[in-house]
Amino acid sequence: MTDAADPASNTQSFKADVADHRFELIFNGAERLDRLLSLIGGSIRSVDMVMYIFEHDGAGKRVLDAMTAAARRGVSVRAVIDSFGSGDISDNIFTALREAGGTVIFFSRRWRSSYLVRNHQKLILIDGEHAMTGGFNIADPYLSEGGAHCWFDLGIVVRGPVVGRMVQWFEEIYDYTVNDDGKLLVLRRLIREWPVDSGPVTWLVGGPTQRLSPWARVVRSDLEGARRLDMAMAYFSPGQGMLRRLGRVARAGKARFVFAAKSDNPATIGASRLLYGYIIRQKATIWEYEPCRLHMKLIIIDDVVHIGTANFDMRSLFVNVEAMLRIADAGFAQKMRDFLNGLEPDCDVITADKHKARASWLTRLRWTLAWFVVGVADYTVTRRLNFGLGEVDPETEI
Repeated sequence: MTDAADPASNTQSFKADVADHRFELIFNGAERLDRLLSLIGGSIRSVDMVMYIFEHDGAGKRVLDAMTAAARRGVSVRAVIDSFGSGDISDNIFTALREAGGTVIFFSRRWRSSYLVRNHQKLILIDGEHAMTGGFNIADPYLSEGGAHCWFDLGIVVRGPVVGRMVQWFEEIYDYTVNDDGKLLVLRRLIREWPVDSGPVTWLVGGPTQRLSPWARVVRSDLEGARRLDMAMAYFSPGQGMLRRLGRVARAGKARFVFAAKSDNPATIGASRLLYGYIIRQKATIWEYEPCRLHMKLIIIDDVVHIGTANFDMRSLFVNVEAMLRIADAGFAQKMRDFLNGLEPDCDVITADKHKARASWLTRLRWTLAWFVVGVADYTVTRRLNFGLGEVDPETEI
């Protein structure tokens, strides 16, 4: 594995080579937008996108303009956008793209049994050769310079054999949305039958399966017998089974969790904090990232890294359509741990005494209510709830 820059800074990208793949990790939102626009601007044959939130703001307009320009020069442009996550935008904003020959369709367009299943993926494919994914949506807070109201996230640009699997997955999701949108049994079968590769770089998917999704099953397997766990997670509210597995790793070896200290979604913070007591009792370390809103989905288990769109909560484990890249490489895993190590000055270390001081009976009741609702409701719904928790900020006890 080789690298091009020190990843300990959250403002710099770095590159790595693993098993015939080239990865580029981008932590700065403005740099992520520039890279995305460069990829779209250099496209020759195709631009394919799956996106949970697509806003018609500064970043969204620039991305849409780049897609429209690509379509006008003869590039095949297709987009699958979640109808609920992007429910605030007008379909009319895509008129110019459609007139240029592009296609834009919406996932879960009508109320059916699958309407509460969200297409939470973020994936952009360029010419079938480059792929870009991560936790970020197409909106200013995810694709701009840092600030108190930005989302601190990561994007990964991928080139190598696994991109072919990502292209195949896009075709599956696109075909489902065009021909079977809303048919829950078809979607379940699509997720269930997606093959799990055994190579060092694997494209994993999750969705509304009756038990753990294929991605979650792989994570569960990776946790068995693990001695080291590091997790940076925007939303953390797993069930008891997964929580106990995390606790076993912490007791057997070492575990560190980096969670959000502030958010525009107080319910998700409360749901996570409900579980802090158990995690601390297992001798795990908890950091809360303070400068801005943490939106990352990063898991490092021994020498395996999971990066992508899935939170570690009930919706991502059981309900939402998700996609994660699994990279098994000791050098790459260490680089990602080095990145997390560099976050320590920006984090508040949550001790047992600190957690106990803010966990009054009323606060714990609110955290419990948040945990139950976050497990059922979509993120865009829970964002409108606060259970008396108020705006979550590192200076505010909730």
